[in-house]
Parts: sequence; C-alpha cells; structure tokens
Amino acid sequence: MAMLPPQAGTAVDIGARDGFISMALADRGVSVTALDLEQPAIHDPRITCVKGDATALDFADGSFELVFCAEVLEHIPSVLLETACAELARVARRHLLIGVPYKQDLRLDRSTCSNCGKTNPPWGHVNRFDEKRLSELFAGCRIAQTSFVGQTSEVSNFLSTRLMAAAGNPYGTYGQDEPCIHCSAALATPVARTLADRCLDQSCRAGP
Repeated sequence: MAMLPPQAGTAVDIGARDGFISMALADRGVSVTALDLEQPAIHDPRITCVKGDATALDFADGSFELVFCAEVLEHIPSVLLETACAELARVARRHLLIGVPYKQDLRLDRSTCSNCGKTNPPWGHVNRFDEKRLSELFAGCRIAQTSFVGQTSEVSNFLSTRLMAAAGNPYGTYGQDEPCIHCSAALATPVARTLADRCLDQSCRAGP
C-alpha cells in the first residue's frame, strides 16, 4: 500500500482472487475493477468484478490510472508472458505496480504429478524474474521505485535436483492450489516411498 500512487482514481486488480487488494484500494477511494480468470466473488458495491485474461484484456488503451498485478506473472506460460506484460502496460494510463518472486530458484521444492508423472515447479511458478528481465518485459516504462519483501538464501544445484527427482520430489509444494502444469490434475503428496527413495532424498538434503 505504501507504493501506491497518491492520486489514482481508477485501478484494475489483475488476479484479484478473494479481493484483499481490491478492497484495500477501494478503502482509499479508488474506483476498482477486480479481474481474474473466473469472475471474482467480491461482495462489495464499490468493486466491479469481471472475468478476464491478462494476455488479452478487454479494455481500451489507458483505461486505468493504476494497473496492479501481483502473484500472477510467475504463473503465466512463458510463451505468453511478453504478451501479458504488453497488455498490462497498454491499459495503464500512468502507473503499473507489479509484484513477482525475485530470483527464485525454481529447482527447489519441485513436485511430481501422480497422474502424469511429470515434474512441476514450486507453486506453479514457471517464470523467474530479476531487474533485467522486468526491464525487458516493461521496456516502455520507467521504474519509479522498487521494494523487496522477505529474504531467503535457499539454493540447489544440478546433482541435488536430479537426486530429488529420482526420489519422486517428496518435499514439493503439494499443498498448493495450482494443478499440474502439464495435465491440470491436482497434485497429491506421494504416499508409498521405498528405502531407495528415502536414501536418495536424504542424499540431496545433505547440502547445496
């Protein structure tokens, strides 16, 4: 909230979910449109809820003084990421407020789908971001300010990643809401684990 521009009369909250940010914006007197892949069920007369896709926004150029988009871009298929960012910039009249994981090691906390057997990145995050990548994606925008929230030093390496995969990725983010990125099945925690599996995952937990 501290990063919000002081005089944003209209805003769209991309990936609004339960409306936490949308309602916070409305509390500041902003006229808010809440958008998600399924129409948000936000029961607040100050907020207009719409169904939409960040890769093809059904709004005219410069429709909103502020475009807010957090916890979204890391989930968009990589081939559509540039399109989505161009759409966000297109409908923003003055301000874009973007939130993404910073330099996330996507080899950590992977999961294995019990339905198709393929590997999934943690939390369904298929994109990795740093300053250079964001500058490329929003090349027509000027960076006004940057803020970092939280910090982690967790990293992995090639060997640990291969061993963990061979063990079935038992410590993956199986509690996530996001389904398998390959077959769309819900991810389920592995139940049957052999002695060999346990030896493999203990080997990769020994150190980065």
